Amino acid sequence: MTPDAATFKAARDFLLARAEDYDAARDGFRWPDAPGLNWAVDWFDGVLAAESPDAPALWIVEEDGSETKLTFAELAERSSRVAGWLRSHGVARGDRILLMLGNQVELWETMLAAMKLGAVVIPATTLLTPADLTDRIERGGVRHVVTGAGDTAKFDGLAGEWTRISVGSAEGWLSYEDAYGAEPYAGGEETTHGEDTLLLYFTSGTTDKPKLVEHTYASYPVGHLSTMYWIGLRPGDIHLNVSSPGWAKHAWSNFFAPWNAGACVLVFNYTRFSAPAMLDVLKRCEVTSFCAPPTVWRMLIQEDLSAWRLPLRTVVAAGEPLNPEIIDQVRKHWGLTIRDGYGQTETTAQIGNSPGQPLKPGSMGRPLPGYTIALIDPATGEKGDEGEVCIDLSDRPAALMVGYHGDAELNDAAMAGGYYHTGDVATRDADGYITFVGRTDDVFKASDYRISPFELESVLLEHEAVAEAAVVPAPDPVRLAVPKAYVSLAAGHEPTAETARAILAHCREHLAAYKRVRRVEFTDLPKTISGKIRRVELRGLEDGERRSEEFREEDFPDLKS
Repeated sequence: MTPDAATFKAARDFLLARAEDYDAARDGFRWPDAPGLNWAVDWFDGVLAAESPDAPALWIVEEDGSETKLTFAELAERSSRVAGWLRSHGVARGDRILLMLGNQVELWETMLAAMKLGAVVIPATTLLTPADLTDRIERGGVRHVVTGAGDTAKFDGLAGEWTRISVGSAEGWLSYEDAYGAEPYAGGEETTHGEDTLLLYFTSGTTDKPKLVEHTYASYPVGHLSTMYWIGLRPGDIHLNVSSPGWAKHAWSNFFAPWNAGACVLVFNYTRFSAPAMLDVLKRCEVTSFCAPPTVWRMLIQEDLSAWRLPLRTVVAAGEPLNPEIIDQVRKHWGLTIRDGYGQTETTAQIGNSPGQPLKPGSMGRPLPGYTIALIDPATGEKGDEGEVCIDLSDRPAALMVGYHGDAELNDAAMAGGYYHTGDVATRDADGYITFVGRTDDVFKASDYRISPFELESVLLEHEAVAEAAVVPAPDPVRLAVPKAYVSLAAGHEPTAETARAILAHCREHLAAYKRVRRVEFTDLPKTISGKIRRVELRGLEDGERRSEEFREEDFPDLKS
């Protein structure tokens, strides 16, 4: 075990030993000083695979019941072969790899292999359009692309010089399968330092382009010790997290947090979510730890949960506020308390209801070990018990991003006044519990995805019938919220079902499925005296009831997905 790995392990073991002692964990935890730690080489291979070679590391269950299960030793060996093969095709330290795969073994292999080489990974969801990919390739400085054969056509005609690697056969692309016959990467020279860039995440903002969040070889691998603690993971756990690749939550709970603990990552692949099928997998695979967004929990409690006797020990939710009814139903049938948590792509888990602690319905919990949280009044800049959730930079956590890559102005705003500003407003009670209030800007969540109105409005304005548009969240019983567009029509167009269908079809064609506009209402948009659209007024109209002037995607069967 390297000295850096030993330092990391000591910090991890400190948290494991105080899994249900919040005060002791908060008071005594210090981020490990391990500047030379290469998490894939020193921790995954050097500790997990060396000390528990036969323990399950990754378990992927398919909808038809077939499955793939790999041990830590097997995954270490396979990823080293992939690393050797990637290096033979020019992947070098600091190179940027666009990784766009579903929940398949190759995703985890490539992530580990890239870390062993000191490369930079740009995770991407398979829902991206060619326009999205163009932005990522250009701003991300991509030199290599790894994707599935079914998605290679999205890259046809895209500019740039980059290595094309396909999982599955695709003309003109290197075959990933050849990697398994390559010589394993032996390393030798030091591959990384803690401050080296590891991840570049594109995430929606309120401007015309997604923000580019930069994390290092320390901030996410080491930083997710806080996430491990919040979830309550232990060595040997079987951990199932419902999350799609390409988003930060996938790295949180399907990669770093469980493997920091030495737990097995379990994935259940399905084409359409089925609550009974998910419950069956939890039972059959003897899952001990389960994380899912409230959207999924809302579907699960529609079933008779008492019919499934499960070995679950810890259950958590993240991504949006947790409905108290969900907590009550799960506690009633399973005797378990779902614990909420809060964090961002820019950080790891910052705030959470940790294991064994009293839970206050509606609260996100308390600051997690390693985080000093302040609530700052946006108007006065004063600290108090209500305000913007901020991280004190005088006690900067190892888990905080470097910044927004290539955007000094945005970085200055995000780090102003000695604090990192999350953009979220919350309150804190006398016991230190923090409750989410809302965003300081217009970004909102639909299901587990963060939506920027600007992006959607830009697409709407490309349609000939649209003169102006404003997108706000509309309540939805399944997704929590869906994007709704209030539209002012261009001359010569009528507010008819035919017009609504054409606009919704346009959005379907030009937006990834997770951010598609699903409702349209024609109206004159309310404005400020300076001519800005008053989205707050439109939000106030959305009370959950269908409005008579509203058209919905489900009104047009050929548009439903």
